[in-house]
Amino acid sequence: MVIKYLPQFKKQYKRLPNPIQAQFDERLRLFVVDPTDRRLRIHPLKGAFSGYWSMNINGDIRALYFFENDEIVIFALIGTHSELYG
Repeated sequence: MVIKYLPQFKKQYKRLPNPIQAQFDERLRLFVVDPTDRRLRIHPLKGAFSGYWSMNINGDIRALYFFENDEIVIFALIGTHSELYG
C-alpha cells in the first residue's frame, strides 16, 4: 500500500496540535497493518464526499481519504467533525 497526501491535508495536519498529530500517526500505522481494524471506525461517506472514506483519529478528529487505485490511498482532509462536514 502506498500512502499519499493532498496539499490541503498537509496544511491541515501541520496546524493540528502535536498530540493530535501523534494520534494520527499511530492510527496510520494501524491502517497500514490492517485497514479493517475496528478501532479505526472506517466507513464510506455519502453526498458531497461520496467516494471518500472516514477514519476516526479521536473523539472528534477525522481523516478523509480515497483510493486512487488498489495500491494507492490518498489522504485528502483532516479536522474536526464540524470543520469537515460543516
